[in-house]
Amino acid sequence: MTINEVRPKIQVLTPEQIKRVHETVLKILKTDGIRVDDEDAKKLMVKAGGQLVDNNRIQLSEELINWAIKTAPSKIEMYDREGDLAFELNGDGSQDAVFGVGVTNLFYQNPEDDDVVPFARKHMAVATRLGNALDQYGVVATTGAIRDLPPETADIYGALEMIANTRKPLILLINDPKDFKNVLDLYEHLHGDLSKNPFIIPYFNPITPLVLNPETTAKMQESISRGIPFIFSNYGMSGATCPITPAGTLALLTAELLAGLVYSQLLKEHTPVILGSQPSVFDMKNMGSLLSPQYVYLNIACAEMMNYYQIPHAGSSGSGTGWAADILGAGTAWMNHLTSCLGKVGMAPFVGGNLDSMAFSPTLVVYANEIIRQSRQLANGFSLDDESIGLTDISKIGPGGNYLASKLTQQNCRDTSHISKIWPTYSIEKWQEVGKPKAEKLLQEKTTKILSELTAPKDHDGLIDQGEAFISNLHPSL
Repeated sequence: MTINEVRPKIQVLTPEQIKRVHETVLKILKTDGIRVDDEDAKKLMVKAGGQLVDNNRIQLSEELINWAIKTAPSKIEMYDREGDLAFELNGDGSQDAVFGVGVTNLFYQNPEDDDVVPFARKHMAVATRLGNALDQYGVVATTGAIRDLPPETADIYGALEMIANTRKPLILLINDPKDFKNVLDLYEHLHGDLSKNPFIIPYFNPITPLVLNPETTAKMQESISRGIPFIFSNYGMSGATCPITPAGTLALLTAELLAGLVYSQLLKEHTPVILGSQPSVFDMKNMGSLLSPQYVYLNIACAEMMNYYQIPHAGSSGSGTGWAADILGAGTAWMNHLTSCLGKVGMAPFVGGNLDSMAFSPTLVVYANEIIRQSRQLANGFSLDDESIGLTDISKIGPGGNYLASKLTQQNCRDTSHISKIWPTYSIEKWQEVGKPKAEKLLQEKTTKILSELTAPKDHDGLIDQGEAFISNLHPSL
């Protein structure tokens, strides 16, 4: 950054505090270790120098952890499914935050009336096309758990709708390792080698606190065998699955991430891995998760820790607090998206969930697209160079003049990026003249219009036909 570039930034941890967290993480992994439930994973970690205690708990040395940190790639390139570079994730946090829509909601919230209905296959197609159409989203994640199909085929049909309805990179969330393998087989059938110009990023979770479960290790191994990057992310509730203090939550979750990193690099050195946390607070009164301001600074702090390790990062997306695209959810969305753009967050891939992330809301996705756009404008700052200051204009116009026809105004007046894409600018008279509309109503109308105009990629029908034939052969009895 030069002296003429004004770029607002946000930082939570000082370099000394980052080192303090890291030392604590090393102590946790050396003393308490990580529980590993899969026998093959356990043997691999013990062979590499992990100390086995209590039959399935493995203590990790500082040397092994530092080796994994140095071995993992610090940059990951992601492509769209047509082979064009979509974005880079850098361990130094230098890229703009990459946002995405998702994730695995059980319900779909209709934009017309905010009613919720069980998430169906058609909703996966609509949600994916919406993420494809809106310009502030770089990825599309699994947006729902399809409930109008048998459990044996729901995940694979959902994955088919995703690949057929966008060219953007995809984030896959699939619980069962067998279903996960079938989805990768489907994508290889439709697309070819997944390791060449990768466009999919599987997403895996350990079990907090400090458990590397067999379903996760199996899916990690499957991804690595096919040469594709993946997200290893944990979800922790302060006061329930994590210590109630922010410091304890940060240390514990970071320890889990580094344990997963060690396992990934032992499976195959230089495996591309994206690490991050989904922190929340446990609401003791209502017995559920809560996104308080604490989760915001923990999200940024996690990104700073990954920056320290030079590991690409994926963080929180601020979804779940709203009942619709309302003022309740808007506050959380603004906190998350603005701080993600101002901090070192690499990805925020799961935008669009309401009602404790149970319902996917197209309306919230459209609203968040506007929030992200404005947040990026703020993060991009402005220039202090001579041309931008415009001393010539200031001298020419002098005291008491105006700048309506100045040189700089003429050069920049057609830039409408600062104007809302959703709401018009009304004076009080105009607002009264058009019937005093509610902002939420205009947002719903805008969302409905966008949904009505969505189009499928040109190869949609061919991919659906090929995919359905593949699934029929895989499940001939269904």
